[in-house]
Amino acid sequence: MSRSELYRPQYHFTPPQMWMNDPNGMVYFDGEYHLFYQCHPESMMWGSMHWGHAVSQDLINWEHLPIALYPDEQGMIFSGSAVVDWNNTAGFGEKALVIIFTYNKDHIETQNLAYSIDNGRTWTKYMGNPVIPHPEYLHNFRDPKVFWHADHWVMALAAGDTVIFYVSADLKNWEQSGSFGGGYGSIDGVWETPDLFKLPVGHESETRWVLTVGVGNGGPAGGSGTQYFIGDFDGRNFTSENPQDTILWADYGADYYAPQSWSDEPHARRIMLGWMNNWQYANLIPTSSWRGTFSLIRELSLIRTERGIRLIHKPIPEMQNLRSGHGHWQNEIIKPNTNLLADIRGESLELIAEFQITNDVDCFGLRVRVGRGEQTTISYKVENKKLLVDRTLSGQIDFKEGFAKIHSADLSTINNTISLHVFVDASSVEVFANDGLVVFSECIFPSEQSQGLELLAEGGEVLLNSLDVYQLTPAQFLITEK
Repeated sequence: MSRSELYRPQYHFTPPQMWMNDPNGMVYFDGEYHLFYQCHPESMMWGSMHWGHAVSQDLINWEHLPIALYPDEQGMIFSGSAVVDWNNTAGFGEKALVIIFTYNKDHIETQNLAYSIDNGRTWTKYMGNPVIPHPEYLHNFRDPKVFWHADHWVMALAAGDTVIFYVSADLKNWEQSGSFGGGYGSIDGVWETPDLFKLPVGHESETRWVLTVGVGNGGPAGGSGTQYFIGDFDGRNFTSENPQDTILWADYGADYYAPQSWSDEPHARRIMLGWMNNWQYANLIPTSSWRGTFSLIRELSLIRTERGIRLIHKPIPEMQNLRSGHGHWQNEIIKPNTNLLADIRGESLELIAEFQITNDVDCFGLRVRVGRGEQTTISYKVENKKLLVDRTLSGQIDFKEGFAKIHSADLSTINNTISLHVFVDASSVEVFANDGLVVFSECIFPSEQSQGLELLAEGGEVLLNSLDVYQLTPAQFLITEK
């Protein structure tokens, strides 16, 4: 896993080599965060799916372990989830780790189990598979998310433009308990990789359930994206509190798909990461020995807004352990065609900025990975209250028509200010605006020399209340051979 490779991230998770897509089976057990993922170890293209495996003690530094699940005569190993069977309901052993996954063979998709009694180092497929066969009336039937609720197991399963819910006492015998969909939200693409969890609403005693769903097409930036629903779950079925035509996007960038959250997180947080890619060009991105990157891990919460309850994403605080060099500015007037940051360079950066809007400014923001003819621009348009991420000049863009676009989201000011929390890596930019109310995840492929940084103001001056720029040290990614 060479750090000399162009576009190899410094602190985002990537496979040692070859293909990676959806994160799978995230669970915490006995001091380790487990991360599994869809991979094709013999190719840089999507193909015969396996489950890759890595573990971490701090969510920053990772150890790559041998592949956990291989395809066999029953099919490829598609996405799924993992749980700790604390009460040995399945009879596999005390505190067994259990993976619930989809077999796919000739488009027949079934739900199946594998288990481990050695901290996830070796896995045994259940002899009684499948635990749920493929219904004849469905074409898509995959990606089980399983969790314990009150006194039973719950499974959320993607089926076309619907999520089907099942319940079980023992992980082996399942009964359908309900479904959600039927025209709710975005239905332009097939629904995949559901997740379901409960969160408090701000600091209130109220809670809501959140259902996240990957959408294969029709995302806010084109192609695949991730939507979510706010509502209630009674242990058997989910109901949305918003009208059918309400579409809520978890991320407005082009590259945030199939996100999943950790089970049994030791600090009772809901933390999630997604595949930082898009099915429009996933097989074409110009990396050298691998394809596929995961987003930053985000801590999720809910906030009450004028439009209703919305999901908030914030980078986990563990990221602060990578901070090294630091620059700080405050109460600076940013004028057009001046650059306060001319002496700052880097491809691995964290920026935290707050802008105070003045009467005459039309547009303001940041440019990152700036070089000869290259830049990625994060800007706020005051008149129409939109945040934009422009990757039309972001570097290598010719591998797919339509990659070089400007992506946007509505964003209102808070006390006449806009805050931007930005992470820059070798081949990505992630933007958390106004404390994570609006998020953009974007792949970019700039030249190695494009490491400049700029502040921008157009049509007038903007007040920079504060700016912190941190250089980030590389995370460690170790490889454990078989």
